[in-house]
Amino acid sequence: MLDRFSFRTSAKIEFLDITSKIQNAVDNHQVEKGTCIIFVPHTTAGITVNENADPAVLRDLKREIQRLNPQRADFEHSEGNSPAHVAASLTGHSLTAFIEGGRLVLGTWQAIYLAEFDGPRQREVLVKILPDV
Repeated sequence: MLDRFSFRTSAKIEFLDITSKIQNAVDNHQVEKGTCIIFVPHTTAGITVNENADPAVLRDLKREIQRLNPQRADFEHSEGNSPAHVAASLTGHSLTAFIEGGRLVLGTWQAIYLAEFDGPRQREVLVKILPDV
């Protein structure tokens, strides 16, 4: 079964912690052991895992993405959001997490983030739970 989650982002570049929504999908499927695949069907957003304890980490990440990937006159894409496409490609559009004991296997300080690079927008995240057989 494929679960679909909708999120409204509120900034041009934003990292939205969606860990609890993904864990809710695992809970709803009552899977004790398996694999969770998370996919973002957008070309200007991505999915990533990063620290959730210190908000400065996400601010640093946002600032560094902007520094490494600024808007430039030589981009050929005419919509003006080429940096968002580049950032999304670098971040990636899918993520795999293991499930053990009915819980997502994440490090102590890790969370799953929807990475917005062309917001604010309505975004969708697809989740596929695959139980071990």
